[in-house]
Amino acid sequence: MLQRFYARDRSSDGRFLTGVLTTGIYCLPSCTARKPRPENVRFFQTQEEARSAGLRPCRRCRPDDFYRAYDPDLHLVETLAADVRRRPGAFADAAAMTAASGIGTTKLSALFRRHWHTTPAAFLARERVAAACRLLADDAAGLTDTAFAVGFESLSAFHDNFRRLTGLTPGDYRRLGASAEFVLALPDDYLAAHVLLHFGRDAASPTERVRGTELAKALRLDGVPARLVVRLEAGAARCRVEAERPVSPEAMRAAHAAAVRILGLGSDAPGFERHLARRPDLARLLEGRRGLRIPLTADAFEGLVWVIVGQQVNLAFAYALRRELIERCGEPAGGGMRTHPTAEAVAALDYADLTARRFSRRKAEYVVDTARLAARGELLPDLLAEGPATRAEQALLAVRGLGPWSVHYFLMRACGFADCVPLGDAGLTTALARFFGLGHRPGVEETAALMEPFAPFRSLATFHLWTTLGDPQ
Repeated sequence: MLQRFYARDRSSDGRFLTGVLTTGIYCLPSCTARKPRPENVRFFQTQEEARSAGLRPCRRCRPDDFYRAYDPDLHLVETLAADVRRRPGAFADAAAMTAASGIGTTKLSALFRRHWHTTPAAFLARERVAAACRLLADDAAGLTDTAFAVGFESLSAFHDNFRRLTGLTPGDYRRLGASAEFVLALPDDYLAAHVLLHFGRDAASPTERVRGTELAKALRLDGVPARLVVRLEAGAARCRVEAERPVSPEAMRAAHAAAVRILGLGSDAPGFERHLARRPDLARLLEGRRGLRIPLTADAFEGLVWVIVGQQVNLAFAYALRRELIERCGEPAGGGMRTHPTAEAVAALDYADLTARRFSRRKAEYVVDTARLAARGELLPDLLAEGPATRAEQALLAVRGLGPWSVHYFLMRACGFADCVPLGDAGLTTALARFFGLGHRPGVEETAALMEPFAPFRSLATFHLWTTLGDPQ
């Protein structure tokens, strides 16, 4: 507990309270106040215990608000974010968001970094483009009217931001569904080889297939099993949807969203590289990997299943278990491929259906019970991916079978949050030991300290470090 307190470990909030005898206060483990000497620290299970010892709540971390499930800062930024999503055109820029919040620019930026892992300006641009996509799905929406309705001051700014975040021009997005194909523009430094290597790691996978520069992914698109085939070329990803019957415009928009996710186009690789340029001691992490992005799972539920299946087993066995689950309740998508199972399909299983397929009893329970939560609407992975990250983390840690490693891996690989560290990950600790020449694998506290200079891009730093494991010693 002392180590977690000194590491300001947010995942320990709610598990114990820390009392500081010299100041007479009690705090959450994640409190950012200056840390006391160990002999002045006491630990408590409840607020009542801490008060009985004569301590009062800390005004910085506000433990009583946390235990009431109320964080005034989170409430403020959630309210502002919801308003931006409802009417992005009402905010001219990030300064308008600051004015609406009633707090200073520095604090608002810090709150968005903490809770959404992004800046107010980047959040506003993303929500403007998301709102534009919804308007463009209506054939009656004109491009100029759409641009100004969502808050862009010029058509050029609208075009540039839309293309950067979606890989398409606004006109091309509106035409999705006119054919079974579309072409995404890729950044000049896009590392296609890493994406192909990632999705081709399990050569026997029934839901992903890599052949040369072509990646195929089996998906359910608007309720129809189909295959999304992506051919990666210099500067472009040529995508087509193959299905047994014609797909709707809604299905094509779903295919586009999946392509953007699996290609990792939401990763802020330029921002991460600018950040490391200010740290020559860390910039060598980019050697041979500039432009690396994090490919996400096709949807959030698939990512949630993967973190449970992959817990505490080697990668080869995790792939084998995943194949068993897909063969058991995925749907045929043609071409010998199957879709990843839906939450409803997994929820319908008995534990014995999985234990008969080499799952341990505990892992079978975790997979099926989590799917049942999702199927009943008590846990909505796609909604968690919309943020804030802190709210998603809190909800996921309450799920049986999900610990800090699982949650941060899910937030990084299924939701695309930018500042996650899966503490305790064996691959990450091995990579850190090699990168920093430690001679030993760091523990949780040392891992957190070593990753701190990479903030607010620790997800990309983690992915880069994992990739270094394939480098020669």
